[in-house]
Amino acid sequence: MVGMRTTVLALAVSLLSVAHVVAQQDAPQPPPPEQSSDAAPAQDVKDAASPRPRPTLTPDAQGRLSPEQMRELTRVVAQSYRDNFKRQRDYTYIERDVEKSMGGKGEVKSTEIKTYEIVAIYGEQVRRLIEKDDKLLDAKEAAKEEEHIQKIIDKRKNESEDDRKKRLEKEAKQREESRKFVDEIADSHDFRLVGTEVLGGREAWVIDGDPRPGYDPQDKGGKFVSKFKGRLWIDKDDMQLVKMDIEAVDTASVGWVMARIHKGTRVVYEQMRWNDEIWLPQHLTYKFDARVALLKGYNVDGEQTYRDYKKFRTSSKIVGVGEVQEHK
Repeated sequence: MVGMRTTVLALAVSLLSVAHVVAQQDAPQPPPPEQSSDAAPAQDVKDAASPRPRPTLTPDAQGRLSPEQMRELTRVVAQSYRDNFKRQRDYTYIERDVEKSMGGKGEVKSTEIKTYEIVAIYGEQVRRLIEKDDKLLDAKEAAKEEEHIQKIIDKRKNESEDDRKKRLEKEAKQREESRKFVDEIADSHDFRLVGTEVLGGREAWVIDGDPRPGYDPQDKGGKFVSKFKGRLWIDKDDMQLVKMDIEAVDTASVGWVMARIHKGTRVVYEQMRWNDEIWLPQHLTYKFDARVALLKGYNVDGEQTYRDYKKFRTSSKIVGVGEVQEHK
């Protein structure tokens, strides 16, 4: 269930912003294990300091934004997210997930709580399970989790040149598909500039997106995205996605996992500005109604909260499980 839920959530969040996916794949490769990573590359520093140019968001008489305007806005927001993601890898934090399995009459059948520490391994963010139902893992569970993390470290540390080439080729293909998805979003929806709103003491554009009547999607990504509507909040100064609220308005099929996401599935995601230098996850809620392989149904309500952000610098080599990373 966890893998299925994670897959669908990632797809749903991708509906109106594939920036996170692109950011991870466009992030520069980390230095070899024996090289220091204390200092950020010069280009990263330049990107972090460079303000994002504002696109022109002058709507028509009905308040609508053109596909060209939305493509430009998405491009700028995605670039801002990429720059932000490079700095985000310098942070560890705690993620607490609460997932409730719901019955047919809206009653809670069961509740599962898991808490993770988010760490960076070779430039990739990895979740390390540390608690279940707000209790520390027992010795056996903790050892199993550390073994899992160590396998990730060993796999990247000992990656062959051929495996690295295949991984980079796969990421390049995913990058291209993500960018096509951005264009599909702009073409498949009518967007309207609602106005501005102050979130966290900062002014943000508020943009609504509704499926375009009569739109004929050309691929599976278009067929999926056209089943959702949503609202975006974009920070006017930093050009960051501050908040997103998306909802399925019809059944959406996800062929590659043989799933059907039902009408009413909803995801709300929020970010916050931290230390006047970076945007970090703040809150995620979701209502997930789906059926997998036309057999097993899932009806869950969930919430993810994020806390204990700490900025760190790694030591002169990639550390293994149980070794300490130097916090600033």
